[in-house]
Amino acid sequence: MADAAGRLTKLAEEVLGKPLPVRIRAWDRSESGPPGAPVLVIRHRRALRRLLFKPGELGLARGWVAGDLDIEGDLYEALDLLAGLLWERDAATASPRAAALRALARPELRAAARELLALAGAPVPPTPPAEEVRRRRGPLHTLLRDKEAISHHYDVGNDFYALVLGPSMVYSCAYWGTDEDPAASLEDAQRDKLDLICRKLGLKEGQRLLDVGCGWGSMVLHAAREYGVRAVGITLSEEQATFARKRIAEAGLADRIEIRVQDYREIKDEPFDAISSIGMAEHVGRARYAEYASALYALLRPGGRLLNHQIARRPVVDEASYRVDDFIDRYVFPDGELAPLGRTVAQLEDAGFEVRDVEGIREHYALTLRQWVANLEQHWDAAVRLTSPGRARVWRLYMAASALSFERNRIGVNQVLAVRTPDSGTSGLRLRERSWG
Repeated sequence: MADAAGRLTKLAEEVLGKPLPVRIRAWDRSESGPPGAPVLVIRHRRALRRLLFKPGELGLARGWVAGDLDIEGDLYEALDLLAGLLWERDAATASPRAAALRALARPELRAAARELLALAGAPVPPTPPAEEVRRRRGPLHTLLRDKEAISHHYDVGNDFYALVLGPSMVYSCAYWGTDEDPAASLEDAQRDKLDLICRKLGLKEGQRLLDVGCGWGSMVLHAAREYGVRAVGITLSEEQATFARKRIAEAGLADRIEIRVQDYREIKDEPFDAISSIGMAEHVGRARYAEYASALYALLRPGGRLLNHQIARRPVVDEASYRVDDFIDRYVFPDGELAPLGRTVAQLEDAGFEVRDVEGIREHYALTLRQWVANLEQHWDAAVRLTSPGRARVWRLYMAASALSFERNRIGVNQVLAVRTPDSGTSGLRLRERSWG
């Protein structure tokens, strides 16, 4: 099996029709590819079998999570170079299996496939890593299925999240300073984001705030402490709720803040003066979004404000062809779906909201994710002990790839401020309200 790397490089370039942008090091210690480029390390030929049985993104993801594949050198540079092979699929080649079958119609590629089979060894499909969510059945976004999906992502362990997120325990895009003078730290930027949301909501002492998808309680804590509101935070994660309640008790704010393990569809004690939904709507799903928007509208008093902070994808020509990336669906956010910004705004308007402000802050999320990756890498051994090697590798890959996606405008994140404007037409916003900075 001499020079496996050279043989794999030749095969890859025959399939791609262009030079491979990274260097390869194979299990036999052979190397091939452009000198000085990041190195794709194939630690075990089992990685090839994963690709043969699941061509494309899922096969590569399984190899990465299992440790059969690794990258030496700059992870961001490597992912950027490989982006066209992994995540920038044309709609016509959205199915990796279909693309592979089309490729095998070419005689030279059939020969390449035979060579790959010879390199891969025994033609037995490897077992997927334990961190993978198995294929789900039944309707999307029922109360039970949503709770299970949230548990998969958020019940990884509070100590693990503390390593990644830092003391703020805020798991959403921070709000950094200017290009010339960014915030001094991640903690500053997360505090500034929470305060920005409070100002956009126009919070005042004595008002009642609902935080949908409250995480570890950072938003309700900031709003109660700095603006004097009474707050209800809801989450579907038992671990988050336990952590948030402890923080609130330690802050002496238990009489002003309530944390519930509850779905937004189960709330019956409206009205609220303001609602924040920060990084939660991505879990709602296309089929349920109209219900989500209508439910939040009904929970607000007339004149109340909603701040919807949500990741958005770029629109595609054929929206019916959109599908969630296999890696994200199986390892990161089961059943999560991204929508274009225009659709989100339209559905909020359909529910009755008046949309008053939209702020795109995707560059802020790239900075945030790079800081989270740095935190994870700095505390790598502890992160592995707290979870598993595979889970830590999932997080490193997903956060680094996401940072690049925000930087390259493949995805964005937006704060949409909407009002349940009463029949009188009085929105409650000043003529020049957009002064929150």
